[in-house]
Amino acid sequence: MVIETLKSLFIRDLNKLYDEIQLYNEEKSIWKTDKRISNSAGNLCLHLMGNLNTYIGREIGNTGYIRNREAEFSKNNIPREQLLDQLRETIKTVITSLDDLNDAMLENEYPLCVFDKKTSTGYLLIHLATHLTYHLGQINYHRRLIDI
Repeated sequence: MVIETLKSLFIRDLNKLYDEIQLYNEEKSIWKTDKRISNSAGNLCLHLMGNLNTYIGREIGNTGYIRNREAEFSKNNIPREQLLDQLRETIKTVITSLDDLNDAMLENEYPLCVFDKKTSTGYLLIHLATHLTYHLGQINYHRRLIDI
């Protein structure tokens, strides 16, 4: 049941992320920053995809994904459609990877030490869900401030 709940939350919020990127009136606004906003919505989207493709796709789904975290914050002006294509692929990866888990596996130690100490797979997945939601809120706020 916990896996299904997590999967539902990831799907809900990744679809909302998709919608947020689509809602920008001006495509170039996706990549805008200003003196008070240092990360664009596009960079936050890349960061979320890199994060989920690494910690869920690579480590749980064995996708072989190789992350370039620096590029998540340095790339810009990627066309909206390309960003949305990558997001659709990330959604598929998250769903497929979580389909391979069962609730008992959530108690297993997560294979990487992501924080200052090892955690369970369940703990890390809950962290990833809240991390997604946090940045999703930033993107929503960014859109309403920048894309006017």
